Amino acid sequence: MASYLTISNVLWASQPVLGAAVAVSLWRKKLHQGFPYFMAYLVAQVAAVAVLFPVYNFASDHFYHRYWYALNWAASVVGLSLGFKVLHEIFMDVFRPYHAMKDLGTVLFRWGALVMLLVGVVVAASAKTDTLPVMEQAVVAVQRCVRLAQMGLVLFLLSLASHLGIRWRHRSFGWAVGFGFFATAELLIYAVLQNGRGYVSQGAATLANMMAYNLSVMIWFAYCWISSPATVSESGRLKTHRWDRSLGEIQNPEPAESLIPMFEDMVERALARSSPAVSQTSAPRAKPTSVAR
Repeated sequence: MASYLTISNVLWASQPVLGAAVAVSLWRKKLHQGFPYFMAYLVAQVAAVAVLFPVYNFASDHFYHRYWYALNWAASVVGLSLGFKVLHEIFMDVFRPYHAMKDLGTVLFRWGALVMLLVGVVVAASAKTDTLPVMEQAVVAVQRCVRLAQMGLVLFLLSLASHLGIRWRHRSFGWAVGFGFFATAELLIYAVLQNGRGYVSQGAATLANMMAYNLSVMIWFAYCWISSPATVSESGRLKTHRWDRSLGEIQNPEPAESLIPMFEDMVERALARSSPAVSQTSAPRAKPTSVAR
């Protein structure tokens, strides 16, 4: 038990240190200007651990039982909200050269956020358990949805990397890999914990989840200092440009040409053809000249 608490406290206390290192790296490399929500997410995570860690380890029992759950779930809600915004930020950075697809992605992300919220509420309302309050069940359900979205984003980038003009050294790709790694690990740990039939304890699952998060933060730190990515040749993105152009034509169709100028041109040409004949038939006859006087 003592060894578990020691390892857990070490892993937990290292999270704000690693997060602060990534935030400082973003600031020094001036990457926070292009990824403000990612910067806000890191700062929020550091602040959350800085508050929760001493409350969990050093606060009195009265203070712990009164404020721990409120602080924990408030931090979870803030982290989930910023995490979803980071997904949108990564998506916008990847599709920056493709304006029509970027606009469509913004609309899809807004509807995706609404769908995730509704799914969380429905799952929480239909859950047959008395261990957690309804609001906490909703937060857990929304958290699983966000983790699925993060994992899907990584698969999306892997499948379309060559078409979008990004490589594995691209920073947006690195942010997505970090989120996707942690999301996949958390979902797997949760599935094993729920269906492992007692082979995995809650303590072991918590330690594995902490190690996965620390590894994801290390991935972000490595991508802060990695060299600029090499861009894909223009020929490799021709198909994506065609998609973007076609989508732009659908979103902003050109106005149909009016038929009135065409009819006016036809009438003018018809009048131009008939004007010589009309002038010949309607011209007066010349008076004949008389020879005899």
